[in-house]
Amino acid sequence: MGSAPRLAFLAISMVLLFSIAMATDHVVGDDKGWTTDIDYSRWAQDKVFHVGDNLVFNYDKNKHNVFKLNMTQFHNCTFPPENNGYSSGNDVIPLKAEGKKWYGCGKGNHCASHQMKFAINVVASSPAPAPSPTSSAHSSLSSLSHFLIIPIIAVSAIFA
Repeated sequence: MGSAPRLAFLAISMVLLFSIAMATDHVVGDDKGWTTDIDYSRWAQDKVFHVGDNLVFNYDKNKHNVFKLNMTQFHNCTFPPENNGYSSGNDVIPLKAEGKKWYGCGKGNHCASHQMKFAINVVASSPAPAPSPTSSAHSSLSSLSHFLIIPIIAVSAIFA
């Protein structure tokens, strides 16, 4: 293998690993998860959400669910049909596009009476987003990327 293809392989591998390591998993509610009587607006206010990040909802699937809402649904705590929501108890919602996003729990009166809802603004990806301080998944991905860099360099050296 010539040096140009080897260098291209290494460059592409590094870009892919860097983009994976840049994504942040925002665990909604941090260690408390998705449950009643937590101020999720306060939780979200100091975070920056980028395209490519994920929202991770951890909750008791017998008590809660998660819906993506529009602004009207969010303000009125009205929800689409049950089958349009998430209900696994461990849902990961990728943030695929810029703009305002709204989320809420459609069980009982959790949205209206227990403030189990929040809105975020998703911005374009940036070169170095700040990781969520409680994001163990992000730390794992960063560790994984560092772990994979050495084998990639070793493989490229073999084909030198």
